Amino acid sequence: MASSNAHHATGWAAGAISAALAARYGYRGPFHVWIWLAFAAGLAGATAPDWLEVAWWSRKRRLWITHRTATHWGVGWIAMLFFSWHAMPHHPAAAVAFGFACGGVMHLLADWPNPLGVPWLLGRHSLNLWNSGHCDLIVVAASWAGAWFVVSHVWMQGAGPLGLLKHLF
Repeated sequence: MASSNAHHATGWAAGAISAALAARYGYRGPFHVWIWLAFAAGLAGATAPDWLEVAWWSRKRRLWITHRTATHWGVGWIAMLFFSWHAMPHHPAAAVAFGFACGGVMHLLADWPNPLGVPWLLGRHSLNLWNSGHCDLIVVAASWAGAWFVVSHVWMQGAGPLGLLKHLF
């Protein structure tokens, strides 16, 4: 598993991706509420596969689901991402579900390189690239590269990095 800090950092990237796509559909509302909610849902979704395993209703807060089983199941998160994406043109609340699913998928992608792996379809699959907590910078950089691509091509209508830097200075 990636470290907690890596999941939080990739959550910010997932939030940026979901906010950009919510803005694409024009779900702004007063004070851009749907964009902010999609962003917050991306942040929450990036840590969700881990905190959904905890029995919050008990005093001991033990795991009620074995780690990296049902809450880390790739098919469920990708299905939620797919259906919320297709519902986004019809209802603004789908942007929140999309943000949550985007964060969840980002979590799975961050966990995938270590030996424990992620149950994508039936069994666990691992890329076996490094042990848990190592090389988090690579995972975070990859998530932010993806976020940069989505934001620059969706929200900012194809503005390249140099064009954006010109607007900043």
